[in-house]
Amino acid sequence: MPRLAAKIALVTGAGNGLGRATALTLAAEGAHVYATDLDGDAAARVAAEIDTAGGAATAVRCDVTTSQDVSAMFRAVEVAHGRLEILVNNAGLTIREDFRHMTDAQWTKIREVNLDGVMRIARDGFKLLAAAKRSSLINIASILGSRGVRPAVAYSATKGAVAALTRGLAVEYAPFGIRVNTVSPGFVKTGLTERALRSAAFEKSLTDETCLKRLGEPHEIAKAVLFFASDDASYCTGAELVVDGGMSASL
Repeated sequence: MPRLAAKIALVTGAGNGLGRATALTLAAEGAHVYATDLDGDAAARVAAEIDTAGGAATAVRCDVTTSQDVSAMFRAVEVAHGRLEILVNNAGLTIREDFRHMTDAQWTKIREVNLDGVMRIARDGFKLLAAAKRSSLINIASILGSRGVRPAVAYSATKGAVAALTRGLAVEYAPFGIRVNTVSPGFVKTGLTERALRSAAFEKSLTDETCLKRLGEPHEIAKAVLFFASDDASYCTGAELVVDGGMSASL
């Protein structure tokens, strides 16, 4: 029997990369997945992929930096289902810029998506998660949240904050039956890393630092999310699962 049969899931940033892989994985395990993304067309393509594979999905355009979008998205889930068992905070961006040259606008943009967006989704999704009685909130952070890398200081700061936010929410949300955990990927081949990986030398330097001597694939991160989403992780809350091919261990 599928591990997530009859459960309702929502994935932000589901239009591509880790979000797409996560949406497909959760749907394959029986969840009805709300695939949400700033790019509504991308969300629709992922929902269509799920439908074609025999799963159930709903596409929603949502800007996580906009309260009105987030509220409307959760209202739609509430009207249709009245609950939400799985919520994956995946939407994020990076700006490759040395911190000493970063503008206020750049800092604000990355913070609004990577931290404020995660806060807004976790806060406004609480009512539906609590209504499910047993539910799971999974925040996607990064190994860079605990490691300094040039030129990703702002990205590292926001991802470190996401991990800290997860721990606090795990304590606050536990009495309501909501488990809150973090998945922290290493370097994975996605649109977010595409520009950096155009440099063969940079990619080689990353693989040389990684115990498994390769970069990750989106579906490998999605499997970690599936673990936290399922009853296999019924006693896990406030935890961080690092999925980085051993890069952190080798430093």
